[in-house]
Amino acid sequence: MPPFAFLATFKSPCRERRRSTRAARLLALLLTWLVTLTGLTPAHAQASGPQAVADATDASRAHTEQVAVRLLADSRVVQPGQALTVGIQQDLAAHWHTYWRNPGDSGMATSVAWQLPSGWQAGDLQWPTPQRIAVGPVTNHGHEGRVTLLARLQVPPDQALGQRIELQAQVNWLVCKEVCIPQQATLRLPLDVAARSVPDTDATAALAQARRALPRPAGDGSWVARAWRDEQALFIGLPAHASQGRETHFFANTWGVSQHDAQQVRLSPSAGLSVLRVPHGESPVSEGAPLAGVLRIGDEGHEIQVTVQAAPPEWRTAAGAGIDIDIDLLGLGAALGLAFVGGLILNLMPCVFPVLSIKALSLLQHPERSTWQRAAHGGAYTAGVVLSFVALAAALLALQASGHEIGWGFQFQSPVFVLLLASLLFGVGLNLAGVFSFGHSLTGVGDQLATRDGLAGSFFTGVLATVVATPCTAPFMASAVGYALTQPPVVVVGVFTSLGLGLAAPYLLLSLWPALQRALPRPGAWMERFKQALAFPMFAAATWLIWVLAQQGGPNAVAIGLGGMLLIGLAAWIHGSAQVASLRWQKRGAWLASTVLLSGTGAAAWALQQLDAPASAATPVNAQVGAQATWQPFTQARFDALRAEGKPVFVNFTAAWCITCLVNERVALNQDSVQQALRAHGVTYLKGDWTNQNPEITRVLAQFGRSGVPLYLLFPANPSLPAVVLPQVLTPETVRLAIAELARAPSPRP
Repeated sequence: MPPFAFLATFKSPCRERRRSTRAARLLALLLTWLVTLTGLTPAHAQASGPQAVADATDASRAHTEQVAVRLLADSRVVQPGQALTVGIQQDLAAHWHTYWRNPGDSGMATSVAWQLPSGWQAGDLQWPTPQRIAVGPVTNHGHEGRVTLLARLQVPPDQALGQRIELQAQVNWLVCKEVCIPQQATLRLPLDVAARSVPDTDATAALAQARRALPRPAGDGSWVARAWRDEQALFIGLPAHASQGRETHFFANTWGVSQHDAQQVRLSPSAGLSVLRVPHGESPVSEGAPLAGVLRIGDEGHEIQVTVQAAPPEWRTAAGAGIDIDIDLLGLGAALGLAFVGGLILNLMPCVFPVLSIKALSLLQHPERSTWQRAAHGGAYTAGVVLSFVALAAALLALQASGHEIGWGFQFQSPVFVLLLASLLFGVGLNLAGVFSFGHSLTGVGDQLATRDGLAGSFFTGVLATVVATPCTAPFMASAVGYALTQPPVVVVGVFTSLGLGLAAPYLLLSLWPALQRALPRPGAWMERFKQALAFPMFAAATWLIWVLAQQGGPNAVAIGLGGMLLIGLAAWIHGSAQVASLRWQKRGAWLASTVLLSGTGAAAWALQQLDAPASAATPVNAQVGAQATWQPFTQARFDALRAEGKPVFVNFTAAWCITCLVNERVALNQDSVQQALRAHGVTYLKGDWTNQNPEITRVLAQFGRSGVPLYLLFPANPSLPAVVLPQVLTPETVRLAIAELARAPSPRP
């Protein structure tokens, strides 16, 4: 899917809304005008009146109660042919504001009328970067504090030497707080003409500060902005690294180009791009017309001058896909809460539950531990989980900043990572089954050392829990993680930390609450059998990962993976055999086992990297039910063709390493009742496989505010209607009801 395929996914506001918006804007202007008049009535009149009081000793300065204004130039002695920089500097009282060149819903831009010596030329005013100023339902563009408008004055080459000349500026502005007051000042600045100019040191410093407040050319030449339009909005695109999660807002130079009071939605970065959706105003810019304005990113202003283009038809994913609801609206508090709940639910996932069971078993195996020691183990486990999630967040941020398109579970798109994790789980299973054990060498060394080793074990168990949790996506997680990945780095880390706290909470609570520990079964011989039984979920997880490896690399990858596991089994047997031998053979056995383990896994990982994914592995998940011919592989071209034909489409974005995805397919999507419903309503079933990295699918996920799979989208035949986003945990009834509701949607116009 080309960049910005979602530009046409936003719905046009209805005419009634436009009329009401127009009426509200007119009402706001009327109210502002009335307030302005009220500010001039005797009951509310300011002592200064509309005309600023000139300084008694300096004609270049004047003031009112709200504004001190000054005319300054970078040279008080000028030479013929010089380009002189001048500024109108205004210092506003606290909480008062003046207006930018495009004042927004109401207000009046500051204006300057020059009276210059004969032959002098004045350039356009240069405005500092504006800010949004909301007053009730009215949104204005203006300035607070100190604001300086710059201009370039050209001294004629034939300007006579030895003269004293005078610059005069008639300045008009509107200053507002609770009331709005139109004010004006006449400022005069005498200059001398000589063969060589003499800088004004104080003015030069003030003007240099004013230049720093001006918007810079977009990206300072390091990046270029572009603009597109459809019937509802402008879309301004810039590289994702340019915004880096900072608040972004576009100020058009011309009134009416955009809705000043409308939220400008910053869409998820796609293909290294960040997109700002700017709803059209009363006078929208047309295709092929120039667009000028300021893009404010954080506290920086970037001057935009581009030609507006139309969105090509192939960019249109699905008109009406539910992008209108921005994930930024979720809010940090809600995202943190959803992440915590999602982390809690991860404990019930088949990939995590065995690890939690192992930790619960450790409480029974060590009844001699004090309450403090148990709490310390809970804290170590929590630290392992949380720090692992923080490391995962840091990796995501680093890869995204370098232009990679990744999301939740991205590491499982690497066959080497899948092999290493399968090997780890296989080794854990061998340990639980009793092939070898840890800790015998610590016997008799001392309780303190054993305790320290135990805390390290709890920490790394937390790391393991995080690693095996990443192929799972729990309810509530998608919205939280999708929100986080569009925010500044500190928010990303906060949401991932909350996710880790949710995952660690059950064991932490168990370790801190003695009453819960007493509810556990009494220790006994059953514990050893239970521990051995837990080896089989580990073996099952390793088997599943080998199957994932087959989807990614084909039969050769499976052979490499099984060969690596064979060597791991050999290393475990050597280590276990040596543990019951003499101390001398224990050391030799440990050395030999380590050599076999490291060389075996290293060789397997190297061999796996040398493999080219076979063509049959290009669509691995698709191979599961391809013979049934109930679905088709997702491609952007195929999707666009179906939408152009006016056909309803169901899209299942999945991956072989996503356990939630596989469970949903088995219990819901592959059920006969769901398949019959799809056929009965003429819905084409597309399956997008994200097992291996697929930028096309990554972009679609980002469009819907998701960072990973599963994602289930049901598109009606009518392209003007929004897509239905199904929940992440499916039942046959959920899917059938969504399909039935789709049938009641209005048909597209012929």
